[in-house]
Amino acid sequence: MILMTRSAKKKQQAAVQMRDQMTPGTGVRTIGGMYATVKEVNDDTVLLEIAPAVHAVYAKNAIGAVLEDEEYNRIVHGTETPVVPDDASSLTLDKGGDEAPKLDLGKKDAEEGEDAAADETKDAAADEVKDAKDAKGDGEAGAK
Repeated sequence: MILMTRSAKKKQQAAVQMRDQMTPGTGVRTIGGMYATVKEVNDDTVLLEIAPAVHAVYAKNAIGAVLEDEEYNRIVHGTETPVVPDDASSLTLDKGGDEAPKLDLGKKDAEEGEDAAADETKDAAADEVKDAKDAKGDGEAGAK
């Protein structure tokens, strides 16, 4: 019990020290996950610029992390290089000039054959329905 209280106090003191490091121009992340730049630091509140010319007042306790300039610029302004390449060609190990012929994965030939078979099936089904209607007499159930 004492150890838990002691570790909680240490975490709380570290958070207070971190919040005391805030100066105007510092990048921060709120506990809600919003990134902003500190404009003014007061006793219990902080004025944050959340977008150009857009300011909001936050409680100091709402600041989750004070970020270094490099990290803030990397996250907010996207100054890092992409890890994933734009195309899959750079993922292949073989960089040689001999390329295998590209396969055409289209379904043109298969679709033509399927369309003809589907048309025949529809015609046969329509003929059966027509024959069934013609076969019904006046005294039979379902006759009109």
